[in-house]
Amino acid sequence: MPKILEVDDLVTEFHTPDGIVHALNGISFHLNESETIGIVGESGCGKSVSMLSILRLIPQPPGVIERGRAIFNGDDLLKMPIDQLRKVRGFRISMIFQEPMTSLNPVMSIGKQIAEPMIEHLGMTEDQAADRTVELLNLVGLPNSRERKDDYPHQFSGGMRQRAMIAMALSCNPQILIADEPTTALDVTIQAQIVDLVNRLQNQLGMAVIWITHDLGVVARLVQRVIVFYAGYVVESAPVKELYANPRHPYTVGLLHSLPRLDGKHEKLTGIEGAPPEMVGEMRGCPFAPRCPYVKDICREENPALREVSGLHKIACWVDI
Repeated sequence: MPKILEVDDLVTEFHTPDGIVHALNGISFHLNESETIGIVGESGCGKSVSMLSILRLIPQPPGVIERGRAIFNGDDLLKMPIDQLRKVRGFRISMIFQEPMTSLNPVMSIGKQIAEPMIEHLGMTEDQAADRTVELLNLVGLPNSRERKDDYPHQFSGGMRQRAMIAMALSCNPQILIADEPTTALDVTIQAQIVDLVNRLQNQLGMAVIWITHDLGVVARLVQRVIVFYAGYVVESAPVKELYANPRHPYTVGLLHSLPRLDGKHEKLTGIEGAPPEMVGEMRGCPFAPRCPYVKDICREENPALREVSGLHKIACWVDI
């Protein structure tokens, strides 16, 4: 299957008064056409920063993209002139953010915000964009969309705002949709509805999707491939069924053991001892070594490279478990 996005050796740092925060430390992954991948890991591991770096949306300063490539349709997004990049953002690559109330303009109607990219990128008139906005709001399941499009964000519930954000992201028929923890602030019922909605739209529209989350339970039925982040590194990558059936990195094993099982096996949930490492300053050895039950001397001295263990399954670990 052709690759639509290929990220290679992406390094992003933040220069702060306390020192240099090493947010991304040589991240590499790819996305195939019409594929859905999940990027998982605990808060602060670099999931969102990786996407913001690819689109060059991190604040600069203090953020600095030190090196790397992000090849999209043959062009490097990290070297693309900013005027050209603006034609990609929101048009070819769209992003759904986890906090719709802070992402939506509070003094502009929902309809105008959805129509804006269509007028900008597709050259639609205001009337054409307004009609398409109604179609999009119907597509994402918002009732009375012709009347509600003139409402403002504060008049929508959390779930409705997130649906409006999805409608905005889909307005220009993007090739890639990035969903950055879009269900975090929603209750469980609405979370399930949003997950089902994105899954249905992906199948219907054929776009590629990057789903960012800290919840391995969400990605189980949504993605074809999972990439596990830890402390700004990719520590494991595998097809979703392979990852759940045979996790090979101790961190992934710990994440899966912290999930309740639905197959009737009543196992005690276990957490991962310790805390994620400080990202300020240089790190020596494997970043997971202080928390790892399988740690060896080499783990504290040298950080392992990502290596293939079987088929499409890759891990960055010195230990075979």
